[in-house]
Amino acid sequence: MAETGSDDQIAAGDSGNRTDLRPGASSLSSKLLWLTILFVMIAEVLIFVPSVANTRVRWLEDRLNTAAAAAVVIEGLNEMELPQVIQNDTLMATGTKAIALSKDGMSRMIATADNLPMVTHQYDLSTVTPMQAIVDAFDTILFGGDRVIRVYGPVGGSADMSIDLVLEDGPLRHAMLIYGRNVFFLSVLISVITAGLVFFAIDRIMIRPVRRMTDNMQAFSEAPENPTRIIKPRPVGDELGLAESHLADMQGRLQQTLKEQRHLADLGLAVSKINHDMRNILTSAQLMSDRLSMVDDPLVKRFAPKLLRTIDRAVGYSSEVLAYGKAREAIPRRRFINLMTLAEEVCDIVAEESDPAIGFVLEVSPDLEVEADSEQMFRVIYNLARNAAQALSQDPNDDAALVRRITVHAQRSGSVVQIRVIDTGPGLPAKARENLFKPFRGSARSGGTGLGLAIARELVMAHGGSIMLDEEVSQGTAFLIELPDQPVPIDTYRARA
Repeated sequence: MAETGSDDQIAAGDSGNRTDLRPGASSLSSKLLWLTILFVMIAEVLIFVPSVANTRVRWLEDRLNTAAAAAVVIEGLNEMELPQVIQNDTLMATGTKAIALSKDGMSRMIATADNLPMVTHQYDLSTVTPMQAIVDAFDTILFGGDRVIRVYGPVGGSADMSIDLVLEDGPLRHAMLIYGRNVFFLSVLISVITAGLVFFAIDRIMIRPVRRMTDNMQAFSEAPENPTRIIKPRPVGDELGLAESHLADMQGRLQQTLKEQRHLADLGLAVSKINHDMRNILTSAQLMSDRLSMVDDPLVKRFAPKLLRTIDRAVGYSSEVLAYGKAREAIPRRRFINLMTLAEEVCDIVAEESDPAIGFVLEVSPDLEVEADSEQMFRVIYNLARNAAQALSQDPNDDAALVRRITVHAQRSGSVVQIRVIDTGPGLPAKARENLFKPFRGSARSGGTGLGLAIARELVMAHGGSIMLDEEVSQGTAFLIELPDQPVPIDTYRARA
């Protein structure tokens, strides 16, 4: 059969690049063919053993029946002894050396050869068992051919009449060998036909689809970014069809992941090109802000420290801007910081960047401290608050009566500090919920990258904490951060005590 459908269903690319079987290796189809032949031959052998034993018994019974027919006729001659010539003809016709008939407890020699050879084996066909018949059959095939045997059994199933023969087992062995030869060639023919039918059926049902998936995986590995290399599942509902569907889904997700990784790589390259110049610009801005802080103006003196801290953070961020592209952040330098002070600074900066109508509420105890890296925790709360402010500014269902507010709530529970950033906006859309914390996919607004949440999650996890969407909020969006304190070594605890 010619293989069809592979060219239009498998984007296999250059067929010459396909990895072939190594030298000496057998394909699944050839293994299947030989195994089918082997199993059919084993089945034929299992059938041959009892059948050859049955052939031997039937051959001996035929000799008994033939001799019995002649003996019954001769027995009707009323004790008259047959001439030797007639006895020899009878023995030759029945293939025996001697014939004796037993009737009603009386035995009579019907015919016997001039020189009767010595009997070496005796067989009673009336009591033979299947296992004994098999043993006797293989004994005749392997060791017979020149032995004289005695065979006896009832005539026609009668208990009052039996026939007793003496014959050579050479003709019996010859008949059994001919039967075995015929069975062997018939078995080979049946094996080949059966194996061929099974092979072509399984090759069509299993081997070709497996080979199709193998060729597709080879082609896909050569050009995983090519969408035409994704396998097209066949419209079947069996296990192989399901495997093709899963393979197509996996290849599609892998291509999407590769695109995102390439996007990240391009982003890292672009950022690395501007990073050097940006640091120089920020350094100049830092020098100018230092001079600006010396101006004797109340408003300047109020905003100058915040400006200095903002520029300092920008310089630090630009030095580590490639950290996310390298899938790592700096190890947190943890110490106890005042969370109220940190939250106020975040709200002041976000308020300057956002709509003045957005209100900020701090529900944080003035003496609440959290053990964390101050710069990294600033980035976490800043990203969440800034996202909330953007959601409130872009709410399409803007209602003048609706209070637009961002709340930062924090409380300690044992050694864990819980921080919530809550807004009264429209909430996250379904797509953003499905891809939450995934860069370039989890953004809730048009043109967003989703990097803010991804970075926040990475920083929180670096502290051994967790960040999640708080589903208990009925309106707007709320994120819950849980930060545990660092375990204190026993020696340090005793020293503090």
